[in-house]
Amino acid sequence: MSLDDASQKPHDRLSAYLAGDMDQVNNLIRVRMASEHAPRIPEVTAHLVEAGGKRLRPMLTLAAARLCGYDGPFHVHLAATVEFIHTATLLHDDVVDESAQRRGRPTANLLWDNKSSVLVGDYLFSRSFQLMVETGSLRVLDILANASATIAEGEVLQLTAAQDLATSEAVYLQVVRGKTAALFSAATEVGGVIAGAPEAQVKALHTYGDTLGIAFQIVDDLLDYGASTAVIGKNVGDDFRERKLTLPVIRAVAKADAAERAFWVRTIEKGDQREGDLAEAMRLLDRHGTLASTRADALAWAEKAKAALTVLPAHDLRNMLADLADYVVARLK
Repeated sequence: MSLDDASQKPHDRLSAYLAGDMDQVNNLIRVRMASEHAPRIPEVTAHLVEAGGKRLRPMLTLAAARLCGYDGPFHVHLAATVEFIHTATLLHDDVVDESAQRRGRPTANLLWDNKSSVLVGDYLFSRSFQLMVETGSLRVLDILANASATIAEGEVLQLTAAQDLATSEAVYLQVVRGKTAALFSAATEVGGVIAGAPEAQVKALHTYGDTLGIAFQIVDDLLDYGASTAVIGKNVGDDFRERKLTLPVIRAVAKADAAERAFWVRTIEKGDQREGDLAEAMRLLDRHGTLASTRADALAWAEKAKAALTVLPAHDLRNMLADLADYVVARLK
């Protein structure tokens, strides 16, 4: 999930604007990922936290709070909370997916082992709940606790829907809303809540995060079939090798003739993958135009994200968030 490349990107402008807040977030993360009794915890956590991730989700929390006029201390706690939840899910995901690369580096489960990744992920989830409780807001706790449950639910749904060619676009969207968009929307919504923003603004921030997260994940799924390893930070074609039914494949299966369906049954349902199968999958996606139609969907979700922002106060941060929605889908060019 990379937002790399050149300069003057919305993400970079956001990072520069929020630099002081982000320094506090990073300091808090370092303090809270420490462990007096289990040195492996900071070792594993630091490997991922310090791996050059863009800190997009915590920046969304900071931006939402600042955009709504917040000047208290707890947006920093919430941003760290969001990053801990995200890092915990990455540790668990890499075990589930048996991944070997994350953000261009070997995964924690490869460098240590699955047990360490799972247990350190559990530790970070626990730390995240300690942090959110410190804000003293039951509503914030409710939003982030619900998001954590939704993320886990989305991952389990993906597990059961994977390799099942009957998986529909509706189920795919439910998975995306769970595993990706839930944390985006929680990240933006709690920023508004902690700032005491009017309900219409809090709702708009939730909608922005939800639609941005959906666009972000659809783009990620598309890039797996057409970007370089350097751009996506993982191996190209991983989703195909892991037999994940992402939107371009779901649409290609729906349009498949008998021979094409047999190919998808062999490679996705049965897992019998051979040399040249990824290239054949690409050919079928191209033949049915599913990469182009999926790209159009990503662009439409990004437009919904930008539209949600119109309810919020005029502000440099609002413009940056709108530009970020454009940039997320611009990665497809």
